[in-house]
Amino acid sequence: MVDTVLSKIVVAGGSGLVGLPLVKTLAAQGTQVLVVSRQPSQVSLPAGATACGYEDLPKVLEGADAVINLAGASIAGKRWNKAYKRELVESRVGLTTQLVAAMGKCSRKPKALINASAIGFYGAHDGGSISEQDPEGKGFLPALCAAWEKAADEALAFGVRVVKVRSGVVLTPRGGALAKLVLPMKLFQGSKLGRGQQGFSWIHLDDIVGLYIEAAKNPAWTGAINGTAPRPLTNETFTHLLGARLHRPVLPIPSFLTELGVKILLGEMASEVLEGAFVYPTQAMKLGYTFKFEKAEDALADLLP
Repeated sequence: MVDTVLSKIVVAGGSGLVGLPLVKTLAAQGTQVLVVSRQPSQVSLPAGATACGYEDLPKVLEGADAVINLAGASIAGKRWNKAYKRELVESRVGLTTQLVAAMGKCSRKPKALINASAIGFYGAHDGGSISEQDPEGKGFLPALCAAWEKAADEALAFGVRVVKVRSGVVLTPRGGALAKLVLPMKLFQGSKLGRGQQGFSWIHLDDIVGLYIEAAKNPAWTGAINGTAPRPLTNETFTHLLGARLHRPVLPIPSFLTELGVKILLGEMASEVLEGAFVYPTQAMKLGYTFKFEKAEDALADLLP
């Protein structure tokens, strides 16, 4: 861990599930935080953070210690059709390209671009551990992540250090995947999804925020970094841990029924839920990052007191 003072950080996507806690943490540390937004007048931010428009990008980026790019439409926001797939690509690849182009116009380039990505880069893997050295998988989501990362890597031509954080399932009390899993469990409808043996690679909100900040501070951090906890588990194991935490039973629903339900609800995106991978944060651990929450049961105890 590097004890570097961050003077100026620019955040895109600073009002989202991870972005807002990140902005709050940085502002509380005394960092000047500029949050770029399509509608800056409508963004509610904590003290110490300022909203800016994309039309001011070169000026906003000038001399920043790092640009942290979290912007993008939610992967699980809607069923995947052609229109929403285009939105997913444009909100990630297009916006990243815009940020990088603006960096090229700065006289004092940002020192680093810390760009969001996802473990969807690897696609589905039936068993076996995945590290940053594993190749791109097959399908829409791996292709999206690869294009997103390629757009970020264009900043290397300007001498900007680039880190791509491939995030797993972020567990947070504010919503996201955890809220969608908690609700049926509280209604006594909780069950593993499909066969339940697919990998569930997760990370606590505090640790994904910590990874982004460390990546911004530490010049040794470069390239792809898996944003996952060191102990991934199966969907079935996580479901049982969640049930135990909420004092609810896990129903023995046949796998073909849950698979059918997920496919009806999510369409093409169902494969991202019913298949998974055991992704390990190999690079972050090599670089000395210490996770606050390595075990899912400890994370759930903190998030669901």
